[in-house]
Amino acid sequence: MKRYDVVIVGAGPAGLCAALYAGRSMLKALVIERGAPGGELLNTELIEDYIGFESIKGFELADKMAAHALKFGATMVTDNVHAVERRDDGTFTVTTDGGETYEAPAVILTAGGTPSKLGVPGEVEYAGKGVSYCAVCDGHFFRGEVLAVVGGGDAACEEAEFLTRYASKVYLIHRRDQFRASPIIQKRVFENPKIAVIWNTVVDRIAADAAGTKVDHLVLRNVQTDATSQLPVGGVFVFIGFKPNTGIVKGHVRHDAGGYFITDDHMMTSIPGLFAAGDVRAQLTRQVTTAVGDATTAAIAVSKYVGDRTAKEPVGAA
Repeated sequence: MKRYDVVIVGAGPAGLCAALYAGRSMLKALVIERGAPGGELLNTELIEDYIGFESIKGFELADKMAAHALKFGATMVTDNVHAVERRDDGTFTVTTDGGETYEAPAVILTAGGTPSKLGVPGEVEYAGKGVSYCAVCDGHFFRGEVLAVVGGGDAACEEAEFLTRYASKVYLIHRRDQFRASPIIQKRVFENPKIAVIWNTVVDRIAADAAGTKVDHLVLRNVQTDATSQLPVGGVFVFIGFKPNTGIVKGHVRHDAGGYFITDDHMMTSIPGLFAAGDVRAQLTRQVTTAVGDATTAAIAVSKYVGDRTAKEPVGAA
């Protein structure tokens, strides 16, 4: 059993920032990440909304964050966490697919989430080249373009409206004949002259220009008639769902309707010692800035939590 003061699950911006602050608090911190450090930064071409960097490539910011966390003593391992469980004595065990088990009095979950994919040809190939899952992150790259948004819930309708700040026109494509979004959000969509709704339709393929450098058009299919058509667009934003990576936690944790963990103002969940930061936490928006803000609070709170717990342990306790 390998013991740490805190185990941080995930090495996106939240996890790396938590590691930095844990190190500065003189905590023995372990960061477990299944892939390369950086999380969704590695899927983003340019970051232009992180304070202090007018423009920086996603992988460059990820490298800087990882180096900064390591400078303050964090240990980082590449593995996939499959279970986080709190024992009766209040300590946590974190087990991985690689057969390792780690123990700590506190865990910070920063495992992020996964946007639901369309699963159609061209989606993976043109990610970052016209396919996006974040209007706030990428909308400004499409000034003057005709864009498509896929989905029918609150997120899709809100993001379609947001994109009209940049796009010349936004097509909102929905597989049904009515939205699932709340009435007030629907009203704003219907009243926006730059938004056109395409009902009862799905995207069958995302196609690029002749050079294969950027999205050029979509192949659509009407689900009632099976008729296909082409829709010329410069980009497509997919908002058909987002699943937080919270299933690895064993035991019930208070969460909202979307499965996001609800925390107090110290980022602690309903399980004592389990903290959450970034995209796994219920909040208004999910940006790099909010992720690192959550993580800063969580790591400082963990330092106090671990200190208080240690002070209460009997002399000679392991």
